Amino acid sequence: MSALKLLVADDHPLYREALTGVIRGQWPDAEITEAATFGATLAAVEADPDLDLILLDLHMPGSDGLDGLMTLRSKAPTIPVAMVSAEEDREIIRRALTCGGSGFIVKSAGKDRIVEAIRRILDGGVSLPPDLAAALERETARSPDDLTDSRRKTLTPAEMGVFHLLIQGKPNKIIAYELDIKESTVKAHISAILRKMGVHSRTQAVLAARNRL
Repeated sequence: MSALKLLVADDHPLYREALTGVIRGQWPDAEITEAATFGATLAAVEADPDLDLILLDLHMPGSDGLDGLMTLRSKAPTIPVAMVSAEEDREIIRRALTCGGSGFIVKSAGKDRIVEAIRRILDGGVSLPPDLAAALERETARSPDDLTDSRRKTLTPAEMGVFHLLIQGKPNKIIAYELDIKESTVKAHISAILRKMGVHSRTQAVLAARNRL
């Protein structure tokens, strides 16, 4: 199995160092690239389009707010992007997901929480701060019909293909094999599926869909 390749994009060197240390503590062989500006972030993505994950600070020199996220989704649509920020505003977090983010990690989070978030995103899920995740789960429980009917209609044909196999409980590697696509592409499709269905885990998506079958 090839080593994970991650890009840590943050203009604060101490936080970059801390985040890199957390990653290496869990994935010692990971290939980690660092970027201090958004321009450097784009250059790193162009140099290595097979990155497994980008950890992007919300406010980067050269791009403010969610503009950087939207640019990355346009330039590299198959690479998951997790926003990292000291802000904990729920509306900003929701907008980050709407703009294509695969998760939101607050800088006050502890090491275990950061590792859990990264692991979830690498597995094709979406990671949110626990309080917001719980709120979204309550919303999901109140509207399963909307999840599996009107929202599912927004999925692209490629996403629907992945979704059908996801419902069958197949892991990412098997889905990639059966559809003859890269595992990174499967992860990107799953992240999009979760965003469009308004859920934060593949389990929620599967359970909601099965309730309508």
